[in-house]
Amino acid sequence: MLATMESVTIMQFADTLAGMVLQSEAGDNYRLSLYKMQNDREAQQKIRAFASLKDLYEEVQRFGKYHLEYKRVNLEIRELKRAMDLHPTIADFKRAETEIQGILDEISMKIGHAVSPNIKVPSGNPFFDSLSSCSGGCGSGGGCSCSA
Repeated sequence: MLATMESVTIMQFADTLAGMVLQSEAGDNYRLSLYKMQNDREAQQKIRAFASLKDLYEEVQRFGKYHLEYKRVNLEIRELKRAMDLHPTIADFKRAETEIQGILDEISMKIGHAVSPNIKVPSGNPFFDSLSSCSGGCGSGGGCSCSA
């Protein structure tokens, strides 16, 4: 891609916008909760335990219910995930992360729809996906009245 003055200007505006998001209250909250989570020994231990079991879980899923450890690993991964998600500093971080993601999704939608209302902007957020005519996964070839 050939860099033009217009594309350089657009990238500078994008950097400015990113800086504004980082300097917002939500950005401050995100950085603070990330710092607290990274420095919480118990939270880090829970994250490491979950990550190590996740590798075994993925192997068990390859074989499904025929794997010898299927029931034990499925139960254990759910228990570890729940314990991890309910830990206060991890829960605070996930809330802050979701808030930042919501802001970024909204910015993406506004930019995309400013260009054209037909532009599809992937958000991963069902609220924003419902604003478009199709969620993208109907698989009916237009049977849901979308323009697939």
